[in-house]
Amino acid sequence: MSTSATTHKAQESHKTHEPHKGYKASLKSMDTEETFDLIFYRPIGYAWACLAAKLGITPNAITIASIFLGLGAGVLFFFSDLWLNLIGIVLLVWANSFDSADGQLARMTGQYSRIGRILDGLSGDIWFAAIYVAICLRENHTSDFFMAHTWVIWVVAVVTGLCHAKQAAMADYYRQFHLFFVKGKEGSELEDSEHLKHKLDALTWRHNFWQKLTMSFYTNYTVSQEVHTQSMQALRRELRERFGDAPAPQSFRDAFRKASKPLMKYTNILSFNVRSWALFAALLLQMPWLYFAFELTVLNLLLVYMNIRHERICRRFTKELKDGKY
Repeated sequence: MSTSATTHKAQESHKTHEPHKGYKASLKSMDTEETFDLIFYRPIGYAWACLAAKLGITPNAITIASIFLGLGAGVLFFFSDLWLNLIGIVLLVWANSFDSADGQLARMTGQYSRIGRILDGLSGDIWFAAIYVAICLRENHTSDFFMAHTWVIWVVAVVTGLCHAKQAAMADYYRQFHLFFVKGKEGSELEDSEHLKHKLDALTWRHNFWQKLTMSFYTNYTVSQEVHTQSMQALRRELRERFGDAPAPQSFRDAFRKASKPLMKYTNILSFNVRSWALFAALLLQMPWLYFAFELTVLNLLLVYMNIRHERICRRFTKELKDGKY
């Protein structure tokens, strides 16, 4: 076989395997990926990401598009018409496929930014803020009880929204901590509030207004995550004292990953899929308030359980470090 023929065959082989490698590279980690995402959202997100890469569209542009789709879904959920609700469900699924695509595109192309991470988290909050308002207005117009007590559903929505924000924030934080031991500092978006505060102090309102504003929100967000994970913070301090910026020993990383991995299924439940299925069921049953009840009971109990278990794991590994096991 000629050299040119061999080269051509190698190039064809590379082309054949390139999409598969690209798809794998677009995933965070098999430890943290949800089964339904791998079956449904990740393949669709990868297709969107490939198209965006060809067209020169950035991850942040995809995120912004997802915000408008989520807002459209919220508007349609106000109506009691089944077909409009179904269109709203399609729009919300579409929005989440874009939410998957922006992260996949960022990982495929290396277009990471803290602003992108903030915007990505903000997009989901905007979707559900619109959905919460739609549910409240719908209940005030269709439910005898909530028409007689209009304020009740709004109070429930505010409390539920605060719980939702905490559930999503903590689920993301536990995933990032797990990824820290799987992929190291470069493969995780784990933040440290002290580091963020130093960056924030270096900015001025006069010359860096928008950057300082977003960093202020992001720093407070990180502080709130750390407040509820005291044992995790103790473990992080112990790791820094013993190993500095160097990675922990592989034996420690493997052991922590093994202990943490069973909790990843709970972080996924607290994310989008199960939450959206509960929302869709409540809408189709013509009882949107049931979605608030689901978040306030099932998801809050799951968050408390996950926090207790994760803190216990962190305390165990901190003790083992101090005892010289690693």
